[in-house]
Amino acid sequence: MTEPERLKLDTIQAPFGREIRMDELRYESGMRILRVTIREGRRFTTLDLDPERARQFANALYGWMQSTEP
Repeated sequence: MTEPERLKLDTIQAPFGREIRMDELRYESGMRILRVTIREGRRFTTLDLDPERARQFANALYGWMQSTEP
């Protein structure tokens, strides 16, 4: 299996020295995955999302953000 093409989308500096990276992985089959990597010091957490789960995740984040606005 060959490595997917990786496109860097964004890097966000988060509170408490954390970093959030988002990359798109493109496979030869045409499948596209959003990879979210959270760095906390030397520890990394990686989350791979298909388009539907990315949409659900984005909607949940947006809903939370809306609830915090005065």
